[in-house]
Amino acid sequence: MRQRRWRTWTLRGVAGLVALILLALAAGWLYLRASLAQLDGERAAPGMHAVVTVERDAAGVPLISGTSRADVAYATGFVHAQERYFQMDLLRRTAAGELAELFGPRALPLDRSRRLHRFRARAQLALARLPVGERALLERYVAGVNDGLQALRAKPFEYALTGAEARPWSAADSLLVIWAMYIDLQGNQEPRELARGWLRANSDPAQLAFLLPEASSWDATLDAGAGVAPPAQAPLPPQAPAWWGAAPEQPVQLAGTGLDASVGSNNYAVAGSRSTSGAAIVADDMHLGLQLPNIWYRLALRFPDPKGGQRRIAGVSLPGAPPTIIVGSNGQVAWAFTNSYADLVDLVPVDLDAARPGQVRLPAGWETPASHVELIAVKGAQAERFVVRETSLGPIREAGGRQYAVRWIAHDPAAINLNHLKLETAGSVDEALAIAAIDGIPAQNFVAGDAAGNIGWTIAGLLPQRTTPVLATTFPLEDGVPTWSARLAPERYPRVVNPADGQITTANSRQLMGEGAALIGDGGFDIGARNRQLADSLRALGPKLDVGQAWGAALDDRAIFIGRWRERALRALDPQALDGQPQRAEFRRLLETSWDGHASVGSVGYRLARNTMWAFHELLFGRANKAMEALAPKATIGSATTRWPDVVARLLDTRPVGWLPPGYRDWRAVELAAVDRVIQDLTKDGQALAQATWGQRNLASIAHPISMAVPALAPLLGAPADQLPGDSNMPRVAGPKFGQSERLTVSPGREEEGLYNMPGGQSGHPLSPFFLAGHAEWVEARPVPLLPGPVKHTLRFVP
Repeated sequence: MRQRRWRTWTLRGVAGLVALILLALAAGWLYLRASLAQLDGERAAPGMHAVVTVERDAAGVPLISGTSRADVAYATGFVHAQERYFQMDLLRRTAAGELAELFGPRALPLDRSRRLHRFRARAQLALARLPVGERALLERYVAGVNDGLQALRAKPFEYALTGAEARPWSAADSLLVIWAMYIDLQGNQEPRELARGWLRANSDPAQLAFLLPEASSWDATLDAGAGVAPPAQAPLPPQAPAWWGAAPEQPVQLAGTGLDASVGSNNYAVAGSRSTSGAAIVADDMHLGLQLPNIWYRLALRFPDPKGGQRRIAGVSLPGAPPTIIVGSNGQVAWAFTNSYADLVDLVPVDLDAARPGQVRLPAGWETPASHVELIAVKGAQAERFVVRETSLGPIREAGGRQYAVRWIAHDPAAINLNHLKLETAGSVDEALAIAAIDGIPAQNFVAGDAAGNIGWTIAGLLPQRTTPVLATTFPLEDGVPTWSARLAPERYPRVVNPADGQITTANSRQLMGEGAALIGDGGFDIGARNRQLADSLRALGPKLDVGQAWGAALDDRAIFIGRWRERALRALDPQALDGQPQRAEFRRLLETSWDGHASVGSVGYRLARNTMWAFHELLFGRANKAMEALAPKATIGSATTRWPDVVARLLDTRPVGWLPPGYRDWRAVELAAVDRVIQDLTKDGQALAQATWGQRNLASIAHPISMAVPALAPLLGAPADQLPGDSNMPRVAGPKFGQSERLTVSPGREEEGLYNMPGGQSGHPLSPFFLAGHAEWVEARPVPLLPGPVKHTLRFVP
C-alpha cells in the first residue's frame, strides 16, 4: 500500500513538473508572440500630416508611401523599431561604449576602447549643428521609433533574456549609429599604424621598403588606361631583419586560415554604352560581419519630390541611422559603396616631462589636455570611472610603452551630417558625385550611374588635406612630420566619369596610381586581386550586357589568386620530395584531382593551396606577428600590409640566401616545410587529408548576437551551417561570419528589373516569418526582385 502511494505521488509530481514546464514554455511562446511587429491594421500617429501606408510583401519587404517626407520618416522609424530595435540598441551602444550595461564586465575592454573617443558627447554637438529642416526630419524618425517600440505588446525578447530595459531612442542615438560604422570600417587603422611602426623600428630602411610595397602586382586602378606607371619595385636587400622567421615555440597552427575579414566589398557600374537598355547598371555587395538580423533592412520609399512629382527610392536602409536609403536607386540615379581605405588616422607621439606635470608636448608645442570622466555602467557591478585625456589633436592612448594622440577623421566636427538625404533627389551622376563629396559618412568609394547611361566614381565622406608624403603618415608620426590641419575641399576630390571602356569597379584596393592618389593616401588597401578579377569578369561579359549578367559578376569564385600558390606547391612536390613521403604524395594527388579552379565547397585542392600560402606566412612572419600583437590584438603583418603574399612570392622566385628563415638550408626546404605544416594542421585530429574540403572549413556561422549571452539559444537563433563557395581575393567573398551582406544590381529608372539578396530576413524576431526569409536564396545565389512583391500586409497610419 505504501509503495503504491509512493508511486502515485511520484507520478503526480512528475505530471506536475511536466505541466509546469509546459506552462513555462507556453508563457515563453506567448511572450515572444507579443513582441512581434504589427503588420496589418490602422494606427493613429501624433504629428502625422496625412495617411501613410506600409505595404509588406511575403518576405516582409515594405513599400512606405506618404504625402510628406516627414510622415514617411515617422513610418520608417516605426517599422525599424518593431523589427530591429535590439540591433539598433547594439549599434548605438557599440559607438558610445555602453555594452557592459547589457553584458556585464566582459564587455568592459571594448567599452573602454570606445569611450576613449567620447562619441556620445560628440553626437550632442553634431546634433546642435544640424540645419532646422534636417533636425525636424530626424526627430520625426525618432518619434516613429519610440512609438513603434511602445506599440509592441511586450518588449523585444532580447531584453527579457538580458534583464535590461529597452531605453528610448534619441536623435543623438541615430548619429551614434553612423559612428558605429566609422568604427567598423576604419577601426583597423590604429593597429595597422602600430604594426607598421614596429616594422620600422625593427628593420632598416631598405628592408622596410621591400616588406611594405606601395602597390601590388594585382592592382587594376581606375586610371590604368591613362598610361600612369605604378611605383617602382623596391630592391631586394641582401639580408633579412633579425626578427625574420617563425616564432620558436609556436604550435602547429595556421592563423590565416580564417577569412581576411578586415577587407571587403565590391561595387561596379556599367555605362549605357554597354548596357542593353541604354541606362547605366550599378551593382553593390558590401562585405561585412554576418549575423542575424542582417545589418541592412530592405525597403522602398514613395513620397512627393520637390518638383511636384512622385519619387520612389528602393534599396537598403540601416536601422537606427537617419531615415534614408544607404545604397540603392531613386529612379534617376543609382549609387553604391565600398570602403575606401583612405588614410584617415594618425598616431601622433606625445612627449612628457616631469618638470611639466599634467602637460604633454605635441608637434605644435606644450599643452594641457582636457580631462573627461566617463562613467561606464556595468551589469551586476559598480559603474567604472574611466578618464579620457584629450589634446587638441585627439584623445591620448598608450601602446608599447608609448603615448599617442589619436588624430582620427571621425573626431572632426564635420564627420557626420545628413547630406546623404540629398541623394534622394539627385538627377544625374554629376549631381550625385557633388553630393558624395559633402556626405557626412565614413569615407567610401562612391560609384553611381544614371538613367541617361553616365557612370562615375569619387570618394564619399570626409578626407583630410595632407601636405606630407603619403607613406610617412601610414606609420606613427616621427618628429617633424605634421598631421593634417584641414579637411580636403569638396572641389578637390578625385573623380572618374565615363571611362572609355564603359565600366568602373572598386573592391577596396588602390584606386589611382597617378594624380589624386596622394589625396586619398593608403589606409590599408586590399592587395587588388579581387578588383582585378571583378574588372576582367565584367569586361569578359562582352560589349552589351543586362542586369542579370552584371549581377553574376559578383558571384565569380574562380581561384585565380590561390591558383598561383597551387602551382608553387605542385612544383615543390617533385618525385624527390615525394620519395618515402605518402602524405606528401596524397597532398599532390589532391591538388591535381580535387581542384576545379574555383573555391568550391567540395574542393580539397583549393583548401590545401590556400593553406600553403598561409603556412609561408607563419614560417616567415611568425616572430613578427607575436611581437606586434603585444601592441594591439589586430596588429600583424596582415594589417601592416595586405601585399605580403607578393613579398613572399618574390622571395620564392628569387631565393635569396640572406632571407632564408633560421633553421632551413635552402628555399626548397622552406617550401616542403610549408606543405608539411598544412598536412600536420589538417590531420592532427585524425582526419584524412582527402576529407579536408573547402566546404568543411567554410561553414556559415550566422547567429543572433544574443546567443553569445545565452549560448543555449544558439540553435534557435542562427542560420543553417551551410557550406559556402567563395573566399577572399575573389569577387564572391564568403566566410563563416563575414561576406556579402547584400547583393544589389539595378538600372536607375528600371528598378522593376533590379535584383537582390541578403543573408538574413527583415525581422530580428525568431518567430517572425521574415526572420530567415531570403537566406536560402542568398546561399544559392538565386536573386529575388529588388522591389517589394505583391502586397500581403498593409498597415496604415492616420493623423
